[in-house]
Amino acid sequence: MGKKKEQPIDLNNIEPEEKLKYEIAEELGLLDRVAEHGWKSLTSKETGRIGGLLNKRKHKN
Repeated sequence: MGKKKEQPIDLNNIEPEEKLKYEIAEELGLLDRVAEHGWKSLTSKETGRIGGLLNKRKHKN
């Protein structure tokens, strides 16, 4: 069996929290890898960084 190809993400048609996650990935320079290989391609350190920044921004509002 081949690997499942990720569908392109429409940032205008996703939940606000999910959109913020993609924005943070872009700021960290990880969006290209996520778009090409999915979230599983990131290291635990990278996902932790995204999660930490996501949590910080959610509580800031």
